[in-house]
Amino acid sequence: MKLRAKDMILVALFTALTAIGAFIKIPIPYIPITLQYFFCAFAGILLGSRLGAFSQILYVALGLSGLPIFTQGGGLTYIFKPSFGYLIGFIVGAFVIGLITERLKKINFFNIFGASLAGLFFIYTIGLIYFYIIMNFYLAKPATIWFVFYAGFLTTIGGDLLKSVIIALICLKLLPALRKSGLVEV
Repeated sequence: MKLRAKDMILVALFTALTAIGAFIKIPIPYIPITLQYFFCAFAGILLGSRLGAFSQILYVALGLSGLPIFTQGGGLTYIFKPSFGYLIGFIVGAFVIGLITERLKKINFFNIFGASLAGLFFIYTIGLIYFYIIMNFYLAKPATIWFVFYAGFLTTIGGDLLKSVIIALICLKLLPALRKSGLVEV
């Protein structure tokens, strides 16, 4: 993958924004509410599938290397946290959101909102499955599917849906302006 200087700067920017989003949080047990998804979705929309996913891969790699940029620190052992699946989901989510955005013929609220929801679907699917596996098989804390659904989905989905609305409203104006300026090519 050959990256231009502009692409590297934008990838680094969204990697940093996702890290900052981890520290803007409402702490609740197991899965805190953060702004990480907000910046993950923007990465997909504004950078496209490839670069959006790359910004999230870089974020996860930096956190796993030991930088304390996840909501509860960093390091390789973070893979054993129940919330780590959501970080994997951010990579897939940014890719999916970017892929859908790249294929949009018309930018409107519903198209951007729909792309964000598609990304959320993958983030939550991967996150919930990982949460269930870690709770039951690694932490040996028996967790029913209902508990995982409640703790990993119901407590956070309202905020993520609101973020999706805000993302769509912002991108409705921002994306055409950035395309016109040549800053983004999506």
